[in-house]
Amino acid sequence: MCGIAGFLGPPDAPAAAQATLQRMIRTLHHRGPDGYGFHVDGGAGLAHARLAVIDLATGAQPIANERRNVWTVFNGEIFNYRSLRAELQQRGHRFATASDTEVIVHLYEEHGDRFVEHLNGQFAIALWDAERQRLVLARDRCGVRPLYHVRAGGRHWFASEIKALLAVRPELARLDPQGLAQAFTFWGPIEPGSVFAGVECLPPGHLLAIEGDGRETLSRYWDWSFPEQGAPQRRWQSVEQAAGELRELLADAVRLRLQADVPLGAYLSGGLDSSAVVALMREAGAASTRTFSIAFDEAEFDESAHQQAMVRHLGCEHTTLHCTRRAIGEAFPQLIRHAEAPVLRTAGVPLMLLAQQVRQAGYTVVLTGEGADEVFGGYDLFKEAKVRRFWARQPDSRFRPLLLGRLYGYLENSPVRHAALAQSFFGRGMEGIDRPVFAHVPRWTSSRHALRFLAPELRAGIDGWDPLAWYEQRLPPAIARWSPLARDQYVEAKTLLAAYLLPSQGDRPAMAHSIEGRFPFLDHRVVEFANALPAHWKIRGMTEKYLLRKALAGLLPADILARTKQPYRAPDQSSFFVDGEPLDYVADLLSAERIRAAGWFDAAVVGRLFEKCRHGRAIGFADNQAFVGILSTMLIDELFLRRAAA
Repeated sequence: MCGIAGFLGPPDAPAAAQATLQRMIRTLHHRGPDGYGFHVDGGAGLAHARLAVIDLATGAQPIANERRNVWTVFNGEIFNYRSLRAELQQRGHRFATASDTEVIVHLYEEHGDRFVEHLNGQFAIALWDAERQRLVLARDRCGVRPLYHVRAGGRHWFASEIKALLAVRPELARLDPQGLAQAFTFWGPIEPGSVFAGVECLPPGHLLAIEGDGRETLSRYWDWSFPEQGAPQRRWQSVEQAAGELRELLADAVRLRLQADVPLGAYLSGGLDSSAVVALMREAGAASTRTFSIAFDEAEFDESAHQQAMVRHLGCEHTTLHCTRRAIGEAFPQLIRHAEAPVLRTAGVPLMLLAQQVRQAGYTVVLTGEGADEVFGGYDLFKEAKVRRFWARQPDSRFRPLLLGRLYGYLENSPVRHAALAQSFFGRGMEGIDRPVFAHVPRWTSSRHALRFLAPELRAGIDGWDPLAWYEQRLPPAIARWSPLARDQYVEAKTLLAAYLLPSQGDRPAMAHSIEGRFPFLDHRVVEFANALPAHWKIRGMTEKYLLRKALAGLLPADILARTKQPYRAPDQSSFFVDGEPLDYVADLLSAERIRAAGWFDAAVVGRLFEKCRHGRAIGFADNQAFVGILSTMLIDELFLRRAAA
């Protein structure tokens, strides 16, 4: 895993261009501490910060083709590079290195912009075609690796993280109120937007070609796609056959992700997904798999008993990070500096601290179970939507909403504990049973509570903004023909997964300590396989990930295999107070004076929330998320906007 940066525009003197690239790439040192590389050609500049994982001796970037007229820098891994390399060599291409990077330039020679369709991996790529004078930017299918770009000062700039853009264009350090409203509703800014005005994120599964004359072509090469509802399923003769194929596919996805010239470990949460990954690693020959996990004081968040059961089952060498609330509160500014966006939860902090432990243990790569819930229907949200649709068909039923009581059992303050509260909360949006965003109405309505804390002039600016309608306009027309579960999965993959989980709990916390995460469940072959399954093979009755459980039978202990999904979470607003007193930076950033000076929030309303949290009276999702969202926004203001203006 690495960091990339660069530009395309009017030519500069080579020394000046190199100095510009230096300023950009040095901000990404945490992504690639093993060396820098540069290439300047006329108006094009490429820079690379390397985290050496494959081909430690000759894999430094930028890398060129035989004629040295196609150059690339890339962040990520190409997991099928060995088979691609063999095919390319058969077609006469000569390789100068043993790295996965080099297949990119030769594939481009063979297939042009369609080269990206041949890649199985997690990547953000910048490619310079000197002959045609064009820059190509491409991003992996699910959005595992970030890639930002902006047009400013007559040039087109790109980088793995926004801080590299701000290093040379400090005037870009301006918050976009619309991006902030999106983050406070969908848990993250929706691509191609960001919370920085004018800075765009290349959407997952897209390629952007920028010609020397400035013309741009954005094209989508992959997307989550599902069969039409009611279409006959002819691919499998039985659920057993599908389970067998899935087991083989997952084993291959894990096997491909074991390629590295550095030590590999794994995160072990104690749930079905990460346990499966570790077991498949062992099955693939990684006999001495080293595992890492997080434990909490609070029983509501802690899964250490399940983690230890899996450790005993596999005999792993294991490290547990015991994460306290105070540690979360103190490290929160570091997470926001890396995340570069407001967050509504603190869950990224323990993962960042765990990455630090992994690095200190001498490991560079970890495999995780991320993505399984989106791919195989694991979240309670999917079962919740199933019950709400069942209820909506008889809205006067007293019994149907009682099924909601079978959800969210892991929450200390679950909304289903009180039937009347549950029916009020989950009854939101019931009239829109056919809307693509039906499943997400309760969550987004709860999150939007945070918008009430915005300063009056900002609230006025988004007055009348309907986030449900706004988001639905971005959805593909085909979604109307998919099953209800497929619609729910698509929206979840494009919002929670791409906008929040992968950046703020995946790439950024890990790369803060130069750790590369690999996600077998987001292998595009696994995603495409799962998307073709009938809905009732994913959720049967109220059993989530039904087919995945069948596929893993015999591989995992029975209690792990049967375990109900418990989403990974961490203490939120309580992490910022000790015995009723705020941490110093929290007291400073949320003081009325700082709130008014920043101008993003209503100081009086924030003050009331602050006191509510300080006295331990904020126990609901809405207040917790609002507090974390406000504090993280103030940190963005402090770390990026104020410092740029200084």
